[in-house]
Amino acid sequence: MCGICCVVNISNLQSALDNAVLGNLKKRGPNCSQEVTKAVAGFNYHCFFSGHVLHMRGLLTPQPLEDEKGNVFLWNGEVFGGLKVGSEENDAQVVFDHLSKCTSESEILSIFSAIQGPWAFIYFQADSHCLWFGRDFFGRRSLLWQFDDEEKSIMLTSVGALVIGTERGQWQEVPASAVYKIDLKACSLLDSLVLMTYPWKYPSSKLQKSDLTHELRLEQFSSCVSLTMNASGLFLTAPVVPLNIAIPACLPESKQTLCTQPSFEDLQPFLQSDKRKKVVHQLLDVLSEAVRRRIQYPPSKTVATCTSVNKANVAILFSGGIDSMILATLADRHIPVEHPIDLLNVAFQLKKPKKKVLTKNTKNCKTVFNAHPCQEEAKLGSTEAGDLECFNVPDRITGRAGLQELQDINPTRTWNFVEINVTLDELQEMRQKTISHLVYPLETVLDDSIGCAVWFASRGTGAALLNNEMKEYTSTAKVVLTGIGADEQLAGYSRHRVRYKMSGLEGLVNELGMELGRISSRNLGRDDRIIGDHGKEARFPFLDEEVVSFLSSLPVWEKADLTLPRGLGEKLLLRLAARELGLTASAVLPKRAMQFGSRIAKMENGNEKASDKCNRLQRV
Repeated sequence: MCGICCVVNISNLQSALDNAVLGNLKKRGPNCSQEVTKAVAGFNYHCFFSGHVLHMRGLLTPQPLEDEKGNVFLWNGEVFGGLKVGSEENDAQVVFDHLSKCTSESEILSIFSAIQGPWAFIYFQADSHCLWFGRDFFGRRSLLWQFDDEEKSIMLTSVGALVIGTERGQWQEVPASAVYKIDLKACSLLDSLVLMTYPWKYPSSKLQKSDLTHELRLEQFSSCVSLTMNASGLFLTAPVVPLNIAIPACLPESKQTLCTQPSFEDLQPFLQSDKRKKVVHQLLDVLSEAVRRRIQYPPSKTVATCTSVNKANVAILFSGGIDSMILATLADRHIPVEHPIDLLNVAFQLKKPKKKVLTKNTKNCKTVFNAHPCQEEAKLGSTEAGDLECFNVPDRITGRAGLQELQDINPTRTWNFVEINVTLDELQEMRQKTISHLVYPLETVLDDSIGCAVWFASRGTGAALLNNEMKEYTSTAKVVLTGIGADEQLAGYSRHRVRYKMSGLEGLVNELGMELGRISSRNLGRDDRIIGDHGKEARFPFLDEEVVSFLSSLPVWEKADLTLPRGLGEKLLLRLAARELGLTASAVLPKRAMQFGSRIAKMENGNEKASDKCNRLQRV
């Protein structure tokens, strides 16, 4: 994870980097910062590059990187495949070395087409006076742009800052549908910025103009900026296979007789089919490898950072739901058993409920809670324990239950279940001070809820049971695994059931086809900015290229069966994988969105719609 920034102007004015933006960049890259300025005699353009490094692998390599030819490179990413990177090499340097040898546009595009892993980059090619930039196919790393009419400038940055009433243009996320090039020599003569696009394309598909601009809100561009398809018709090759859209004339009817609240035992009959079991183990193989890739090079411990207490290198955003449970179980396979794993579980303070008669459902919920008592309650007096009851949100309850399952699977592992409790006052303080700047330019109620929940969770500051005693604890893990991508590919959202009921399998296939296409603008850039603010790196195993290609190759009915009840039919393939890993109750937990499971959605205004503009984000 790094904070990268570039300011380019084609006027005589030199743009300054806002202090708030600079501060946010430094938090993303706390290990090393430096700047480079480029101004070529005879051409009326100036480039300012700012790099801030979070050291994750290989030798600490300051950015921006610059070579003897005058090329400059900024990289915020991880190479997990496609290019050979040795265990002691720095991937930014490896990518830059490849780019420096390129003599054509097609060679540059082939490099980025080959890379497996998340990335955003900015590359100044000195001999052609061109600036290249873009994001990976899924947009797993943030990159924003801002245009200024007066200065005829463009600013690119990993993270911006929300300033109410500014005269500058608004920040936007750079669409992940293409990589972009600016010919600075030509633009300085034209006195305007022309962005040439090089879109992603599946090898078997035909390039259509509509594919290039559907994410680009051109009306919000500055008047000095225009967009055009590259004249050579070149494109990047998509790193995954297209979605299988096959729909059978009819499907065999399920012979299972199931109740509306399934048990993990209901999964066993589905595994009696050798063909289905083979597919389940193929998924486990690619997903296990995706997790391994993301945890195999933990940051080297320096003398300054070593302590007597063995600290975790890897943390997981953990609700006890099926996605986070599978990630934890697979991480357990690849992390040496003497190393702890941090399970980050966030809860927002509940309002004191009015006394009411217990219904059957609330009695069941209470039974689950009593079966897995609060860690704090085990060590605190009754008064203090009573004060903590306001944090017994659904994700806390399922998180404790999930912890017990993991301890049963591997009792020799230290599982640090970090209980992160957030009060209303702290939420409002940190939203105004920090989180609103990171969520920006997104602005909905949903962005606010998830952004705040992920920020507090990934900060990792709470309490954990250490040596049989509850103590204050802050996770120092730089790698944070998240389950984003599972619901989008395996029909995990309630909207998928609605679409299936309305339009059948064809409607469901169309809905899943849209999910990955918009995930960069809905989730990933925001979450990268949020988690990166703590000097940590978000990693998304479910969005590994091999995992996505495998799931995309399967027909939809092998991934989900929405004729089955909640907790079973959605993400059926993943639930079967969970059973094969030895998971029990968590394998059939229904989907519960983070904003509801953590109860942040009920904390301030429970009557809002997720798509409403969130006024709380504008109060800075």
